[in-house]
Amino acid sequence: EVQLLESGGGSVQTGGSLTLSCVASGFTSGFTFADLVVVWYRQAPGSVCALVSTITTTGATYYTDSVKGRFTISRDNAKSTTYLQMNDLNPEDTAVYHCTALADGTYLRGHCAGQGAQVTVSS
Repeated sequence: EVQLLESGGGSVQTGGSLTLSCVASGFTSGFTFADLVVVWYRQAPGSVCALVSTITTTGATYYTDSVKGRFTISRDNAKSTTYLQMNDLNPEDTAVYHCTALADGTYLRGHCAGQGAQVTVSS
C-alpha cells in the first residue's frame, strides 16, 4: 500500500514563504511514483477541502486561481517526492495541506486524508 507523508508546514507572517513536501513510499503493485498524478488539497478551519494544485506524470501543472503566481508545484521522481513552494503567503492560505495521488485515475486516499501539514499565516 502506497503511503503519502506531508512535511514542511509552519507559521509565517504575511508575505513569507514555505515549502511543503509529500513523500511517497510502499510501492509494491507494479507502478512507481513516476506513474502518479499528485494533488495538493487544503482545508481551512470550518471550510471544505479544496484543491490547490496538481502535477501530472509529464510535469504539467494546475493551480487554483487564488494561488496562481505564488505557489509552484514540482516533483522529483528519483526521490518519490512532490514539493509545493508557497510564496507571498497571506492569512487566507492558513489551512492544513494534504497531498494525495491518482494511479490510473483512482485516488490512493481521500482528498484531505492523512495528517497533513499545518500552515499558519499571521497578519
